Amino acid sequence: MNQTYVVVALVTAGVGFVVHAAEPPSAVNQEAAPAQQGFGRGRGRGQWDDPRFIEDRKWFHFLLDNRAKIRRTITRTDKGVDTVTESDDPEVTAGIQTHVAAMHARVKEGRGIHMRDPLFREVFRHADKISMEITDTDKGVRVVETSDDPYVASLIHSHADVVSQFIENGHEEVRKNHAVPPRPE
Repeated sequence: MNQTYVVVALVTAGVGFVVHAAEPPSAVNQEAAPAQQGFGRGRGRGQWDDPRFIEDRKWFHFLLDNRAKIRRTITRTDKGVDTVTESDDPEVTAGIQTHVAAMHARVKEGRGIHMRDPLFREVFRHADKISMEITDTDKGVRVVETSDDPYVASLIHSHADVVSQFIENGHEEVRKNHAVPPRPE
């Protein structure tokens, strides 16, 4: 069964919405398992309680699988980062834009992902202090991510570095936990 997947994200730099509609290449039609009590200490529902988790994961894995086609630059500022992530492959470009829009929505809505990683958990804990400006480019996306809180700015720096490590090392890097930076004095 073919489906069209739509991800919608509010653009903080402008008025209105950006809509990306695409089907992940070689997408497997996966349905979320019914929520059930797990073996952990939490509420037992994990990511399965999040209707967009499966879709977001498909795009993330697509990008990891195509990481050799992705280039990324990071410019650090005192308040955060200015990143450009692009590809010459149109499918990968669409994947980058869709993934960034979905992650932006997660930050705005406080819907964390990859929460077993201490760095991601801490980033989402401070999501209300993060400002993101997303601009699609012809080949990807530019993201200006900032915070007036120096500690949160250091989290933004660390997160940008880890995203670049994901691109460099793929699935192996995703399985690692990443350190939370110390609080500035």
